[in-house]
Amino acid sequence: MRASIALPIAGVAILSLHGMLCAQTPVSNDAEFLKYAKQLRADALHTMDPRLAAATYNFAHGNTAKYPWKTGIVTTVFWIGSAKKGKGAAGASAWDPQWQANYGGFDDPNPATREHYLPTGFTPRLNPFYVALPYNDVGKGATKPEARVVIPWFKESFVEEGKSVCRDRWVLIRNSAGRACYAQWTDSGPYGADHWQYVFGNEKPRPNANGGAGLNVSPAVRDYLGLSTTDVTDWKFVDAAAIPEGPWSLHGTNNPLVRPVARPPEPHSAEALQKADPLPEIGAGPSIEPAKQ
Repeated sequence: MRASIALPIAGVAILSLHGMLCAQTPVSNDAEFLKYAKQLRADALHTMDPRLAAATYNFAHGNTAKYPWKTGIVTTVFWIGSAKKGKGAAGASAWDPQWQANYGGFDDPNPATREHYLPTGFTPRLNPFYVALPYNDVGKGATKPEARVVIPWFKESFVEEGKSVCRDRWVLIRNSAGRACYAQWTDSGPYGADHWQYVFGNEKPRPNANGGAGLNVSPAVRDYLGLSTTDVTDWKFVDAAAIPEGPWSLHGTNNPLVRPVARPPEPHSAEALQKADPLPEIGAGPSIEPAKQ
């Protein structure tokens, strides 16, 4: 069935069953019925084939922004090396089985052991400004069927089957005072990796043990925004070209905003020797005055 006719048919079917549903469900007025019907449709989308669900999903709901804001999202803090993220020194993420090792160590969330948004024991090799969202576009080594439809940048970023186009993508987070912070998407969570209807659509996060949290942020993001362990923020995706300089642009081999540092030349290289004893330019040299007669 084509996506363009699937929704009208579903709508007609729901409306035609209005009387029967009202008789069988605890609804007492039209407003409650519409709310119940929307919930039925949402439940159906979660159980149908992902490609059909994505094709029939109304993402915009009147919002024409490229990356709409997700507002009023319960936000919790997580960190590389958390017991929940895996055992041992690896501390795996959704996309990196050696996440903690590649980061350079334990990203201790204790404010007493942090300075300038970094752990004090080492300089991270990955961006310390990171987040987790409850979706992963790769499952069992393959790109998920709905990813091609629901991810706005899929076409421009896809490289090969089974390689994530979500990993290290940038997001903008703002606190209740309007202070903004930028971070990279490096893991899936909290509680799930399949809620594309929220991450790319207009649903709210699903209920979970963290009070319906829909965003995990790193200690660096927490400290920059002055967040509590559990807080409320707004967030949206953002293109790297639109990100200003800040503490999020200073560290990380996974960070395209980091400026390369010019290395000094090796002590015995031709460049170093020339700087120490530069050769005279052709035609240049000491002037010789003619002998006096």
